[in-house]
Amino acid sequence: MVVQHAKIAFRDLTVKYGDKTAIEKLSLEVATNEIIGIIGPAGSGKTSLLRVLNRTLMNTPGAKVSGEVRIDGEDVHRIRDVSRLRRRIGMVAPLPVGLPMSIYDNVAFAPRMAGITEKKVLDGLVERCLRQAALWDEVEHRLGDLGTKLSGGQQQRLTIARALSHQPEILCLDEFSIAIDPVTTMRIEEVLKDLRKTMTIFLVTNLVQQARRLADRTAFMLMGELVEVGPTEELFGRNPRDRRTFDYVHGHFG
Repeated sequence: MVVQHAKIAFRDLTVKYGDKTAIEKLSLEVATNEIIGIIGPAGSGKTSLLRVLNRTLMNTPGAKVSGEVRIDGEDVHRIRDVSRLRRRIGMVAPLPVGLPMSIYDNVAFAPRMAGITEKKVLDGLVERCLRQAALWDEVEHRLGDLGTKLSGGQQQRLTIARALSHQPEILCLDEFSIAIDPVTTMRIEEVLKDLRKTMTIFLVTNLVQQARRLADRTAFMLMGELVEVGPTEELFGRNPRDRRTFDYVHGHFG
């Protein structure tokens, strides 16, 4: 499907780890300010898709990538300044990984690395990101505490705040709710609905109902193949184009 105002375009993307194919000739376009859900069982290539986007896959021995990956028409594999690329893309991993420093410094770390040093600017940025991650009200009076001392759900929201601190154009979430409780998950989902006003969001999830709640469109991947992509309610309806999609979203396998 061709979308108008494509922010991201994958064309004939193939990813291999040695002799094993993780993604096979995948083509997908993602619109600006869209939440795109990526679903499929483990081993379908979902995480590899995100790692191609920000070029962290290049650090994996034996990994090979062919095809095109473009952001705003620019081929990511031709970008020489990889750090510039990664500042455009916020990444949130399945398990929260807090830096061994204060809550404040967790969020201020990337801006400082980018050259922002004025305290007033950093204070405003830290507060904005923590508010966006629905964490500010819980930590505003203890910003000097270690981030690693927060609860699991709070640490995951801190991870989101950190991902937002360099003001990314794209936010990639890889199974963000795997280790947090349902109440915290719902709070973060509300945050994501608001964030889509200013960025494009990749939502990789094994929770098919989460994709149904959040995604504008959903893509179903199976064993490296992009089986189907379309408006979320159509994909979850009774007549998706591919029987495998119906079976997966209705819990017949996976």
